[in-house]
Amino acid sequence: MKDLTTPISNEDLSNLNVGDQITISGTIYTGRDAALPQLVKLIKNDEVPFDLSGSVIMHTAFSDAGIAPTTSNKEEIESTMPILSEHGVKIHIGKGMLSESTVKSLNENNSIFVITPPVAALLTNKVLEKECVLFENEGMEAMFKLKVENIPGIVAIKDGEVI
Repeated sequence: MKDLTTPISNEDLSNLNVGDQITISGTIYTGRDAALPQLVKLIKNDEVPFDLSGSVIMHTAFSDAGIAPTTSNKEEIESTMPILSEHGVKIHIGKGMLSESTVKSLNENNSIFVITPPVAALLTNKVLEKECVLFENEGMEAMFKLKVENIPGIVAIKDGEVI
């Protein structure tokens, strides 16, 4: 098990391989179908109110019922991954397979894709604090900043290699 703490550096990623089991602690952001395309618009307008460098985004909504990854290859999510990676997101957490072009983009931007078990009770137990940071009008699909401890995952895509 390899333990990572945000922000994630290029050096952190250089020590990982496809198939590695990891944990992530620190600050992560949530986003899915409703929030991520809006975040890309903010990036294009240079209006993101926080630094994405070395960040982690989990493809999930957040509700009182908890968190669990959503399918990352939905158009509204996967289409944002290249732009988010270009602007500093180092780890995308979700589930499902990604297209060859997204795998290539992750590789070009030294970002990785991590899968995590869709076990809401386990993942929710790892959340220490939450704060809505963008798109509050989207309800549970708003973008949240979470303080987490030991979110588990498996490196599924790195350096163009797919698990």
